[in-house]
Amino acid sequence: MDVLQVILQILLGITSLLLTLLILLHKGRGGGLSDMFGGGMSSGLSSSGVAERNLNRFTIVLGCTWGVVIIGLGLIMRFTSGGNS
Repeated sequence: MDVLQVILQILLGITSLLLTLLILLHKGRGGGLSDMFGGGMSSGLSSSGVAERNLNRFTIVLGCTWGVVIIGLGLIMRFTSGGNS
């Protein structure tokens, strides 16, 4: 059970960092970090562009993965430490 917990903790760290980066790359309404990487130059394009839709999909999938990992870690920690109390 310890190996699974370590794997989930590593996966949690990776998904947390990637999720933060993906959220920061989204096109902001009033500018922000996304404009620094060229998001402001595509003002003629609507938010329904292929890149924006793919970014939305990746963010949703990664967010769901992050949530599942959090729940899994919580359950593992509850049931492994619950028996020791």
